[in-house]
Amino acid sequence: MRRAGLPGRSLLWRAVGGQRRDLALGAVLGMGHQTGEALVPVLIGLAVERGVVAADPGGLLRWLGVLAVVYAGLSFSFRCSARAGERASVTAAHRLRTELVARVLAPEGGAEDGRLPGELASTATEDARRVGAVTMALVAAIASATGLAVAAVVLLRTSLTLGLLVLLGTPLLLWLVHLLSKPLERRSETEQDRAARASGVAADLVAGLRVLKGIGAEPAAVARYRRTSQESLAATLRATRAGAWQNGVVTLLTGAFLALVALVGGRLTARGDITLGELVSSVALALFLIGPLSEFSWVNAELAQGRASAARIAEVLGAGRAVPPGPPAGGSPPRPVRGGLRLRGLTYGSLRGVDLDVAPGETVGVVTADPADASALLRCLGRHADPEGGTVALDGTELPALSLAEVRAAILVAEHDADLFEGTLLDNVTAAAGAATAARVTAAITASRTDEVVRALPDGTATAVTARGRSLSGGQRQRVALARALAADAPVLVLHEPTTAVDAVTEAGIAAGIRDVRAGRTTVLVTNSPALLAVTDRVVLVEGGRVTATGTHARLVHDRAAYRTAVLT
Repeated sequence: MRRAGLPGRSLLWRAVGGQRRDLALGAVLGMGHQTGEALVPVLIGLAVERGVVAADPGGLLRWLGVLAVVYAGLSFSFRCSARAGERASVTAAHRLRTELVARVLAPEGGAEDGRLPGELASTATEDARRVGAVTMALVAAIASATGLAVAAVVLLRTSLTLGLLVLLGTPLLLWLVHLLSKPLERRSETEQDRAARASGVAADLVAGLRVLKGIGAEPAAVARYRRTSQESLAATLRATRAGAWQNGVVTLLTGAFLALVALVGGRLTARGDITLGELVSSVALALFLIGPLSEFSWVNAELAQGRASAARIAEVLGAGRAVPPGPPAGGSPPRPVRGGLRLRGLTYGSLRGVDLDVAPGETVGVVTADPADASALLRCLGRHADPEGGTVALDGTELPALSLAEVRAAILVAEHDADLFEGTLLDNVTAAAGAATAARVTAAITASRTDEVVRALPDGTATAVTARGRSLSGGQRQRVALARALAADAPVLVLHEPTTAVDAVTEAGIAAGIRDVRAGRTTVLVTNSPALLAVTDRVVLVEGGRVTATGTHARLVHDRAAYRTAVLT
């Protein structure tokens, strides 16, 4: 269940506040740039007064020299201001991405529930970028406001009428621009939601491409993505139209305002209230105002998109945790971890009051008539979820009393659909092995029959593996993932259907390899494979969410019809 623990606006300003230094530097330098830009029309007017009206070449050259110095200063200020603003933007986005990745990968989980991987990737990239861009927008807003203020002061000194017109008209214009940004913000949020959804569906389909081709479901998959993509396109077009409409109206309002300023200035000049140089400065200032006022339109659009993205990020960061993080001090199981498991009255999902004891060093098979029972058991053993009722204990200590790090170090749950990572085959095998010896890694590769895969690859264990192991076949990926789990040498290893993609001969060899390499270590095989169940010390049959039978594989095959149905059909 999701909950928004961090309001979007709060997160937005927290991200901006974290860049105070660069934001302040960029704003100050931007103010210097805009002040220089506003003074340029004034200096041009003075040059006209000295060179044309007063016919003073020396004065003309002097003011032209001052104008050149101002141009050099405003150019330097702009360059450094843009650099500081961009640095603040990129840093803020990076910190948000880091925070999002940490939340998604947090041991207690919960952030990924109900979200496709592609959706989370879109949030961590595009949404984080848009929130970071708000810092650059604020630098531009402060600089533009300064330019408007300087222009207003100059106009007030030139003519009270012109100054008041700018001072009163500008806030009204900005208020209208703010109102116009509201529809854009709403449509931008919808656009980002639909785009993230489309990315998630695309990533999901690519991940299952082999399966889709195998069952001939490509047309259905294409139709699904086409619908999602069209929804995203429609939302993007609506947001684009809203942005274009906003920019067009803002341009129209700005042009009307500037025309009014020029008209009033011209009438004042005609009456002799201002000089020719002041008229030139006034008209040039009116033209200058186009820049800052247009900048505010862009700033409002960036703020609208930033607020929408911040709300999406806040939803992920504030997502409810799947399990509590554990005691503050971080409890530890007795050392060394012997690997005894005790389940009492375990109730979760489809499980109803499961009682099970696994002695240290024992290999136990768990057969489930309903795949949902297997999934529920795996989530509780790996503490990806806490039971709704009952307890799970490791060496006599209940899992919630231990820190999550200790639980995950002691109990390794190897899921059936475990992913491989980009890197070499050896990198994938040793990813969870820590300081494993070469002998242990070799034993894990041999036990999982990954040595056959190694011999078939051009560079052996140094062969590059693409993301998610797509460069390998399904059986090769499964064996490499099993080798990784075995190489970790966890005190308790829970394997879920580790041999569904291999042939019967290879499966029998893997079963013997697991038995040998895990000798003396607690192993739970959640599987319906006869070959794997045959090497266990005993097997537990779960039906209707409860343990209904316990015994050796051979005994249960002989005595229980439900067991035969589960493992032999």
